[in-house]
Amino acid sequence: MQTVSSPGPFIVGLTGGIGSGKSAAAERFAERGAEIVDTDEIAHALTAPGGAAIDAIRAAFGEALIGPDGSLDRAAMRARVFDDAPARRRLEAILHPLIRDEARRRCLAARAPYVVLAVPLLVESGHWRERCNRICVVDCPEALQVERVGARSGLPPDEVRAIIAAQASREQRLAAADDVLDNSGDLPALQRQVDALHRHYLALAAV
Repeated sequence: MQTVSSPGPFIVGLTGGIGSGKSAAAERFAERGAEIVDTDEIAHALTAPGGAAIDAIRAAFGEALIGPDGSLDRAAMRARVFDDAPARRRLEAILHPLIRDEARRRCLAARAPYVVLAVPLLVESGHWRERCNRICVVDCPEALQVERVGARSGLPPDEVRAIIAAQASREQRLAAADDVLDNSGDLPALQRQVDALHRHYLALAAV
């Protein structure tokens, strides 16, 4: 079990590779009464028209990375930083503190029995791990990840594999996990596992 660095609600860190099924798991946890704090959702809000990160991104990367509606051009930024580590670090230096602050605010404001903090790169970041009482990993074989992402977004398999390769490995995520949701089956199978963990987290949060 992880050690939380500050007082607050019982927090379950939810993570998994692209296409693993984090969103489906989070949706089920929400249906069962957990508060979901999704760092991807926060990042989208920060980079929407008028978002708190837009001016800093414009200053660091130029107008070409801002879309006609005033939001971040996510596809252009993804292409810009994917193979450019200094540019990626520059973007992270803008976004990550804002995301952390907003996630902390939402966690502390939660009134649910426990919080599910959904973080795609949780294993890669020691900061997020320190906030969590438990780490829950949604796991499935890489072939299924490739298939699901391709069906959802139309990305070709090679691009999906490149994204997977840039994330923590499956073995690294499983090594960091307190709990694992096996999403190699269908949605009802995943939901049954979430329901069981929900009962477990209710008991832990009540201690």
